Amino acid sequence: MRFLTSGESHGPKLTAIIEGFPSNLPVDKERMESELFKRQGGYGRGRRMQIEKDSFEFGSGVRHGKTLGSPIMIELTNDDFKSWTKIMGSDPLSPEEEDTLKRVITKPRPGHADLVGGMKYNHRDLRNILERSSARETAARVAVGALCKELLHALDIDITSRVKQIGEVVDEGEYSYSEIVEKAAVSSVRMADEAKTKECEALIDAAKKKGDSIGGIVEVIVNNPVPGLGSHVHYDRKLDAKIAGSVISINAFKGVEFGLGFKMASTPGSKVHDEILYNEAEGYTRKSNNLGGFEGGMTTGMPIVVNAVMKPIPTLYKPLMSVDINTKEPFKATIERSDACAVPAASVVCEHMVAIELATSILDKFPHDDFEELKQSIEQYKTRVREY
Repeated sequence: MRFLTSGESHGPKLTAIIEGFPSNLPVDKERMESELFKRQGGYGRGRRMQIEKDSFEFGSGVRHGKTLGSPIMIELTNDDFKSWTKIMGSDPLSPEEEDTLKRVITKPRPGHADLVGGMKYNHRDLRNILERSSARETAARVAVGALCKELLHALDIDITSRVKQIGEVVDEGEYSYSEIVEKAAVSSVRMADEAKTKECEALIDAAKKKGDSIGGIVEVIVNNPVPGLGSHVHYDRKLDAKIAGSVISINAFKGVEFGLGFKMASTPGSKVHDEILYNEAEGYTRKSNNLGGFEGGMTTGMPIVVNAVMKPIPTLYKPLMSVDINTKEPFKATIERSDACAVPAASVVCEHMVAIELATSILDKFPHDDFEELKQSIEQYKTRVREY
Protein backbone atom coordinates (compact mmCIF):
# COMPACT_ATOMS: atom_id res chain seq x y z
CA MET A 1 0.00 0.00 0.00
CA ARG A 2 1.13 3.54 -0.69
CA PHE A 3 -0.44 6.96 -0.44
CA LEU A 4 0.12 10.57 -1.39
CA THR A 5 -1.45 13.77 -0.08
CA SER A 6 -1.71 17.14 -1.79
CA GLY A 7 -3.03 20.57 -0.89
CA GLU A 8 -2.11 23.78 0.90
CA SER A 9 -3.31 25.03 4.27
CA HIS A 10 -5.54 27.79 2.81
CA GLY A 11 -5.98 26.24 -0.63
CA PRO A 12 -9.29 24.87 -1.95
CA LYS A 13 -8.91 21.32 -0.62
CA LEU A 14 -6.72 18.54 0.69
CA THR A 15 -6.56 15.34 -1.34
CA ALA A 16 -5.22 11.87 -0.62
CA ILE A 17 -4.84 8.95 -3.02
CA ILE A 18 -4.38 5.46 -1.54
CA GLU A 19 -3.36 2.55 -3.74
CA GLY A 20 -3.16 -1.12 -2.81
CA PHE A 21 -6.22 -1.68 -0.62
CA PRO A 22 -8.09 -5.00 -0.99
CA SER A 23 -11.50 -5.12 -2.61
CA ASN A 24 -14.69 -5.74 -0.62
CA LEU A 25 -13.50 -4.12 2.61
CA PRO A 26 -16.51 -2.52 4.33
CA VAL A 27 -15.83 1.12 5.25
CA ASP A 28 -17.84 3.20 7.71
CA LYS A 29 -17.59 6.82 6.52
CA GLU A 30 -19.17 8.21 9.70
CA ARG A 31 -16.63 6.38 11.86
CA MET A 32 -13.82 7.70 9.67
CA GLU A 33 -15.11 11.27 9.99
CA SER A 34 -15.25 10.88 13.78
CA GLU A 35 -11.47 10.31 13.65
CA LEU A 36 -11.05 13.60 11.81
CA PHE A 37 -13.23 15.29 14.42
CA LYS A 38 -10.88 14.04 17.15
CA ARG A 39 -7.93 15.71 15.39
CA GLN A 40 -9.77 19.02 15.45
CA GLY A 41 -10.38 18.89 19.20
CA GLY A 42 -8.26 19.48 22.26
CA TYR A 43 -7.80 22.35 24.69
CA GLY A 44 -5.55 25.05 23.26
CA ARG A 45 -6.57 24.77 19.60
CA GLY A 46 -6.88 27.99 17.62
CA ARG A 47 -9.77 29.60 15.77
CA ARG A 48 -9.09 27.69 12.52
CA MET A 49 -10.68 24.58 14.01
CA GLN A 50 -13.91 26.50 14.53
CA ILE A 51 -14.02 27.20 10.79
CA GLU A 52 -13.29 23.76 9.33
CA LYS A 53 -15.73 20.84 9.48
CA ASP A 54 -13.26 18.29 8.11
CA SER A 55 -15.87 16.07 6.52
CA PHE A 56 -14.66 14.30 3.40
CA GLU A 57 -15.85 12.65 0.21
CA PHE A 58 -14.65 9.54 -1.55
CA GLY A 59 -13.72 10.57 -5.08
CA SER A 60 -13.03 7.02 -6.26
CA GLY A 61 -12.33 3.47 -5.13
CA VAL A 62 -15.41 2.98 -2.91
CA ARG A 63 -18.86 1.94 -4.07
CA HIS A 64 -21.90 1.27 -1.89
CA GLY A 65 -19.79 1.19 1.28
CA LYS A 66 -17.09 -1.23 0.08
CA THR A 67 -13.68 -0.81 -1.49
CA LEU A 68 -13.25 -1.80 -5.14
CA GLY A 69 -9.55 -2.68 -5.12
CA SER A 70 -8.80 0.34 -7.33
CA PRO A 71 -7.09 3.55 -6.09
CA ILE A 72 -9.10 5.37 -3.42
CA MET A 73 -9.33 9.16 -3.51
CA ILE A 74 -10.33 11.17 -0.45
CA GLU A 75 -11.08 14.91 -0.66
CA LEU A 76 -11.41 17.36 2.23
CA THR A 77 -12.68 20.85 1.41
CA ASN A 78 -10.96 23.77 3.16
CA ASP A 79 -13.88 25.97 4.20
CA ASP A 80 -11.46 28.81 4.99
CA PHE A 81 -10.48 29.03 1.31
CA LYS A 82 -13.43 31.33 0.65
CA SER A 83 -11.52 34.03 2.53
CA TRP A 84 -8.31 33.29 0.64
CA THR A 85 -9.51 32.85 -2.95
CA LYS A 86 -7.32 35.64 -4.36
CA ILE A 87 -4.35 35.06 -2.06
CA MET A 88 -4.24 31.29 -2.69
CA GLY A 89 -5.94 31.03 -6.08
CA SER A 90 -4.24 29.36 -9.03
CA ASP A 91 -4.92 32.17 -11.52
CA PRO A 92 -2.31 34.92 -12.08
CA LEU A 93 -2.81 38.24 -10.28
CA SER A 94 -2.89 41.63 -11.98
CA PRO A 95 -0.19 44.16 -10.95
CA GLU A 96 -2.75 45.99 -8.83
CA GLU A 97 -3.81 42.77 -7.10
CA GLU A 98 -0.15 41.83 -6.51
CA ASP A 99 0.26 44.94 -4.34
CA THR A 100 -2.97 44.59 -2.36
CA LEU A 101 -3.79 40.90 -2.14
CA LYS A 102 -0.72 38.70 -2.32
CA ARG A 103 0.34 39.12 1.34
CA VAL A 104 4.00 38.32 0.67
CA ILE A 105 5.89 36.87 3.65
CA THR A 106 9.57 37.76 3.89
CA LYS A 107 10.22 37.28 7.62
CA PRO A 108 10.75 33.54 8.29
CA ARG A 109 9.59 32.07 11.60
CA PRO A 110 12.24 30.31 13.72
CA GLY A 111 11.46 26.60 14.08
CA HIS A 112 9.45 26.41 10.84
CA ALA A 113 10.33 25.28 7.33
CA ASP A 114 10.01 28.88 6.04
CA LEU A 115 13.66 29.89 5.56
CA VAL A 116 15.21 26.57 4.55
CA GLY A 117 12.31 25.78 2.22
CA GLY A 118 12.56 29.23 0.64
CA MET A 119 16.26 28.74 0.01
CA LYS A 120 15.79 25.23 -1.35
CA TYR A 121 12.94 26.04 -3.77
CA ASN A 122 14.09 29.63 -4.50
CA HIS A 123 10.88 31.37 -3.40
CA ARG A 124 10.93 35.05 -2.43
CA ASP A 125 7.43 34.73 -0.93
CA LEU A 126 7.67 32.32 1.99
CA ARG A 127 3.93 31.68 1.91
CA ASN A 128 4.76 29.25 -0.88
CA ILE A 129 6.56 27.16 1.76
CA LEU A 130 4.45 27.59 4.87
CA GLU A 131 1.17 26.76 3.14
CA ARG A 132 2.34 23.19 2.43
CA SER A 133 4.50 22.71 5.53
CA SER A 134 1.52 23.66 7.72
CA ALA A 135 0.10 21.02 10.07
CA ARG A 136 -3.17 21.42 8.18
CA GLU A 137 -1.80 18.69 5.88
CA THR A 138 -2.14 16.18 8.72
CA ALA A 139 -5.93 16.24 8.22
CA ALA A 140 -5.36 14.34 4.97
CA ARG A 141 -3.04 11.91 6.74
CA VAL A 142 -5.63 11.27 9.45
CA ALA A 143 -8.17 10.52 6.70
CA VAL A 144 -5.78 7.93 5.24
CA GLY A 145 -5.13 6.56 8.74
CA ALA A 146 -8.87 6.37 9.38
CA LEU A 147 -9.22 4.20 6.27
CA CYS A 148 -6.37 2.02 7.56
CA LYS A 149 -8.15 1.77 10.92
CA GLU A 150 -11.18 0.40 9.06
CA LEU A 151 -8.93 -2.40 7.83
CA LEU A 152 -7.43 -2.99 11.28
CA HIS A 153 -10.88 -2.94 12.88
CA ALA A 154 -12.09 -5.60 10.44
CA LEU A 155 -9.06 -7.72 11.42
CA ASP A 156 -9.77 -7.34 15.19
CA ILE A 157 -6.72 -5.11 15.74
CA ASP A 158 -7.39 -2.17 18.06
CA ILE A 159 -5.42 1.08 18.23
CA THR A 160 -5.73 4.12 20.47
CA SER A 161 -3.72 7.07 21.78
CA ARG A 162 -3.46 9.36 24.75
CA VAL A 163 -1.45 12.32 26.05
CA LYS A 164 1.07 11.48 28.77
CA GLN A 165 2.59 14.93 29.29
CA ILE A 166 1.96 18.59 28.52
CA GLY A 167 4.66 20.97 29.64
CA GLU A 168 5.69 19.95 33.13
CA VAL A 169 2.40 18.16 33.87
CA VAL A 170 2.94 14.39 33.63
CA ASP A 171 0.32 11.62 33.89
CA GLU A 172 2.28 8.74 35.44
CA GLY A 173 -0.75 6.52 36.06
CA GLU A 174 -0.99 2.92 34.87
CA TYR A 175 -4.15 2.16 32.88
CA SER A 176 -5.65 -0.72 30.98
CA TYR A 177 -6.30 -0.33 27.26
CA SER A 178 -10.04 0.07 27.83
CA GLU A 179 -9.45 2.73 30.51
CA ILE A 180 -7.30 4.75 28.12
CA VAL A 181 -9.97 4.56 25.41
CA GLU A 182 -12.68 5.64 27.86
CA LYS A 183 -10.82 8.35 29.78
CA ALA A 184 -8.95 9.99 26.89
CA ALA A 185 -12.22 10.37 24.97
CA VAL A 186 -13.75 12.63 27.64
CA SER A 187 -10.61 14.60 28.55
CA SER A 188 -10.15 18.02 26.94
CA VAL A 189 -6.45 17.19 26.51
CA ARG A 190 -6.84 13.40 25.89
CA MET A 191 -5.20 12.64 29.24
CA ALA A 192 -6.45 9.74 31.38
CA ASP A 193 -6.07 11.47 34.77
CA GLU A 194 -8.92 13.97 35.30
CA ALA A 195 -6.97 16.03 37.86
CA LYS A 196 -4.01 16.29 35.49
CA THR A 197 -6.39 17.43 32.74
CA LYS A 198 -7.32 20.48 34.82
CA GLU A 199 -3.64 21.22 35.48
CA CYS A 200 -2.94 21.07 31.76
CA GLU A 201 -5.79 23.45 30.97
CA ALA A 202 -4.39 26.00 33.42
CA LEU A 203 -0.90 25.59 31.94
CA ILE A 204 -2.21 26.10 28.39
CA ASP A 205 -4.18 29.19 29.47
CA ALA A 206 -1.03 30.67 31.03
CA ALA A 207 1.02 29.99 27.88
CA LYS A 208 -1.66 31.53 25.66
CA LYS A 209 -1.79 34.64 27.84
CA LYS A 210 1.96 35.05 27.42
CA GLY A 211 1.77 34.53 23.66
CA ASP A 212 3.81 31.36 24.12
CA SER A 213 3.29 27.65 23.31
CA ILE A 214 3.95 24.30 24.99
CA GLY A 215 4.67 20.76 23.82
CA GLY A 216 4.33 17.30 25.34
CA ILE A 217 4.48 13.53 24.99
CA VAL A 218 1.89 11.24 23.40
CA GLU A 219 1.46 7.47 23.52
CA VAL A 220 0.00 5.10 20.92
CA ILE A 221 -1.01 1.54 21.82
CA VAL A 222 -1.91 -1.25 19.38
CA ASN A 223 -3.73 -4.27 20.82
CA ASN A 224 -3.69 -7.71 19.18
CA PRO A 225 -1.15 -7.03 16.41
CA VAL A 226 -0.19 -9.87 14.09
CA PRO A 227 3.19 -11.32 15.18
CA GLY A 228 6.06 -11.32 12.69
CA LEU A 229 5.24 -8.08 10.84
CA GLY A 230 8.38 -6.37 9.58
CA SER A 231 11.67 -8.21 9.12
CA HIS A 232 15.15 -8.48 10.59
CA VAL A 233 16.87 -9.11 7.25
CA HIS A 234 17.43 -5.52 6.10
CA TYR A 235 17.32 -2.06 7.66
CA ASP A 236 14.44 -0.76 5.55
CA ARG A 237 12.16 -3.70 6.38
CA LYS A 238 12.19 -3.22 10.16
CA LEU A 239 8.68 -2.15 11.13
CA ASP A 240 9.69 -0.25 14.26
CA ALA A 241 12.06 1.82 12.10
CA LYS A 242 9.25 2.55 9.64
CA ILE A 243 6.93 3.59 12.46
CA ALA A 244 9.64 5.80 13.95
CA GLY A 245 10.15 7.50 10.58
CA SER A 246 6.44 8.09 10.09
CA VAL A 247 6.03 9.52 13.58
CA ILE A 248 8.97 11.90 13.13
CA SER A 249 7.44 13.02 9.82
CA ILE A 250 4.55 14.60 11.77
CA ASN A 251 4.92 18.36 12.16
CA ALA A 252 6.82 19.34 15.34
CA PHE A 253 7.67 15.77 16.43
CA LYS A 254 11.29 15.44 17.56
CA GLY A 255 11.67 12.07 19.29
CA VAL A 256 10.17 8.57 19.42
CA GLU A 257 10.67 5.52 21.62
CA PHE A 258 9.18 2.04 22.04
CA GLY A 259 8.26 0.46 25.38
CA LEU A 260 10.67 1.60 28.10
CA GLY A 261 12.51 3.64 25.48
CA PHE A 262 15.23 5.91 26.85
CA LYS A 263 14.78 4.49 30.35
CA MET A 264 16.62 1.41 29.05
CA ALA A 265 19.84 3.43 29.24
CA SER A 266 19.74 3.29 33.05
CA THR A 267 18.11 -0.14 33.45
CA PRO A 268 20.09 -3.42 33.54
CA GLY A 269 19.40 -5.96 30.78
CA SER A 270 17.93 -8.43 33.25
CA LYS A 271 15.12 -5.93 33.87
CA VAL A 272 14.67 -4.82 30.26
CA HIS A 273 14.28 -7.92 28.08
CA ASP A 274 10.94 -9.70 28.04
CA GLU A 275 11.00 -13.34 29.16
CA ILE A 276 9.28 -15.76 26.77
CA LEU A 277 6.28 -17.87 27.85
CA TYR A 278 4.19 -20.48 26.05
CA ASN A 279 0.69 -21.90 26.40
CA GLU A 280 -1.37 -23.92 23.93
CA ALA A 281 -4.22 -21.44 23.71
CA GLU A 282 -2.13 -18.38 22.85
CA GLY A 283 1.19 -19.82 21.69
CA TYR A 284 4.24 -17.71 22.54
CA THR A 285 3.83 -14.64 24.74
CA ARG A 286 6.09 -12.44 26.90
CA LYS A 287 6.15 -12.03 30.68
CA SER A 288 6.53 -8.26 30.23
CA ASN A 289 6.43 -5.81 27.34
CA ASN A 290 9.40 -3.54 28.00
CA LEU A 291 10.43 -3.61 24.33
CA GLY A 292 7.07 -2.23 23.25
CA GLY A 293 6.02 -5.17 21.09
CA PHE A 294 9.16 -5.42 18.92
CA GLU A 295 12.18 -7.71 18.68
CA GLY A 296 14.58 -7.51 15.74
CA GLY A 297 12.35 -5.00 13.97
CA MET A 298 9.43 -7.46 14.02
CA THR A 299 6.18 -7.49 16.01
CA THR A 300 6.13 -10.07 18.82
CA GLY A 301 2.33 -10.19 19.11
CA MET A 302 2.46 -8.19 22.35
CA PRO A 303 0.85 -4.72 22.32
CA ILE A 304 2.81 -2.15 20.33
CA VAL A 305 3.63 0.82 22.56
CA VAL A 306 4.98 3.99 20.94
CA ASN A 307 5.82 7.21 22.79
CA ALA A 308 6.70 10.43 20.97
CA VAL A 309 7.59 13.99 21.92
CA MET A 310 6.19 17.08 20.26
CA LYS A 311 8.05 20.36 20.55
CA PRO A 312 6.14 23.58 21.34
CA ILE A 313 4.55 25.00 18.21
CA PRO A 314 7.01 27.56 16.78
CA THR A 315 4.38 30.11 15.67
CA LEU A 316 4.22 32.53 18.61
CA TYR A 317 1.93 35.50 19.17
CA LYS A 318 4.94 37.18 20.79
CA PRO A 319 7.28 36.23 17.95
CA LEU A 320 10.99 35.59 18.17
CA MET A 321 13.49 37.64 16.20
CA SER A 322 14.23 36.83 12.57
CA VAL A 323 15.76 38.43 9.46
CA ASP A 324 13.89 39.85 6.48
CA ILE A 325 15.08 37.88 3.43
CA ASN A 326 14.90 40.98 1.21
CA THR A 327 16.50 43.67 3.37
CA LYS A 328 18.56 41.32 5.62
CA GLU A 329 17.50 43.57 8.51
CA PRO A 330 16.43 42.06 11.87
CA PHE A 331 12.67 41.91 12.40
CA LYS A 332 10.21 40.02 14.54
CA ALA A 333 9.05 36.87 12.72
CA THR A 334 5.78 36.80 10.80
CA ILE A 335 2.70 35.81 12.84
CA GLU A 336 0.34 33.20 11.39
CA ARG A 337 -2.81 31.96 13.13
CA SER A 338 -1.78 29.17 15.49
CA ASP A 339 -2.47 27.11 18.63
CA ALA A 340 -1.04 27.52 22.12
CA CYS A 341 -0.93 23.73 22.42
CA ALA A 342 -1.68 21.06 19.82
CA VAL A 343 -0.47 18.01 21.74
CA PRO A 344 -3.98 16.44 22.06
CA ALA A 345 -4.51 16.75 18.30
CA ALA A 346 -0.98 15.48 17.67
CA SER A 347 -1.75 12.31 19.62
CA VAL A 348 -4.54 11.60 17.12
CA VAL A 349 -2.24 12.23 14.16
CA CYS A 350 0.41 9.96 15.70
CA GLU A 351 -2.16 7.21 16.20
CA HIS A 352 -3.13 7.36 12.55
CA MET A 353 0.44 7.35 11.26
CA VAL A 354 1.05 4.17 13.28
CA ALA A 355 -2.16 2.73 11.82
CA ILE A 356 -0.91 3.50 8.29
CA GLU A 357 2.41 1.73 8.84
CA LEU A 358 0.74 -1.26 10.50
CA ALA A 359 -1.82 -1.65 7.71
CA THR A 360 0.91 -1.27 5.08
CA SER A 361 2.98 -3.99 6.74
CA ILE A 362 -0.01 -6.35 6.83
CA LEU A 363 -0.77 -5.74 3.15
CA ASP A 364 2.90 -6.20 2.26
CA LYS A 365 2.99 -9.61 3.95
CA PHE A 366 -0.30 -11.26 2.99
CA PRO A 367 -2.20 -11.81 -0.29
CA HIS A 368 -4.93 -9.18 -0.36
CA ASP A 369 -6.62 -8.72 -3.73
CA ASP A 370 -9.88 -9.47 -1.88
CA PHE A 371 -10.56 -8.82 1.81
CA GLU A 372 -11.73 -12.38 2.47
CA GLU A 373 -8.52 -13.66 0.92
CA LEU A 374 -6.58 -11.42 3.32
CA LYS A 375 -8.53 -12.63 6.37
CA GLN A 376 -8.05 -16.28 5.49
CA SER A 377 -4.32 -15.81 4.89
CA ILE A 378 -3.87 -14.12 8.26
CA GLU A 379 -5.84 -16.80 10.12
CA GLN A 380 -3.77 -19.58 8.51
CA TYR A 381 -0.59 -17.73 9.43
CA LYS A 382 -1.71 -17.16 13.04
CA THR A 383 -2.46 -20.88 13.40
CA ARG A 384 1.01 -21.75 12.13
CA VAL A 385 2.88 -19.39 14.46
CA ARG A 386 0.70 -20.40 17.43
CA GLU A 387 1.63 -24.05 16.87
CA TYR A 388 5.30 -23.35 16.11
